[in-house]
Amino acid sequence: MSSFRNKIQIARATAPTWWICGLWLLGAVIAQTTLTHYLRIRNVEPSLVLIAVIWYAIRVDSRNAAIFGLAAGLAEDIVSSSTGGAWTLSTTFAAIVASLISRGFFADSIPLVAMITIVTTLARMLAFWIVMALQGYPGGLGGMHFHEALIEAPYNAVAMTIVMLVARRFSARYA
Repeated sequence: MSSFRNKIQIARATAPTWWICGLWLLGAVIAQTTLTHYLRIRNVEPSLVLIAVIWYAIRVDSRNAAIFGLAAGLAEDIVSSSTGGAWTLSTTFAAIVASLISRGFFADSIPLVAMITIVTTLARMLAFWIVMALQGYPGGLGGMHFHEALIEAPYNAVAMTIVMLVARRFSARYA
């Protein structure tokens, strides 16, 4: 039975080692807390942590993606003091969504990864605000946050495209 399962599974792109991903995540957290506020458009900034999570999640299985998403969400909750675990849950959920959507696709296709980024951003923001509402956050601001999520989704897709193009440039140079 396992040999049949291996025949129908499409090979995924190889993810880098865990310590390289950890360094990318650390860099994303530092950049997101110090630099991305300079990139605001209509009070929305790109989520570099989410981009790192998606970049990893599309290359691994759901379990490894969830573990990486959990670590990324914990890092976000540590640097933002008032979310009470909402980033942990929503980023873990986003990692699983990205991993499941990318199943069967090539992880180096820019249009597919851009669409995965848009869907994952919207799913993550939905999960985040559900968790925040369960914690007692006022629901009257839902329309504003929905509009911000609609702006953030393509913004993250553009940032992911830039990351992929830069990564291709460096991998072609060192190959």
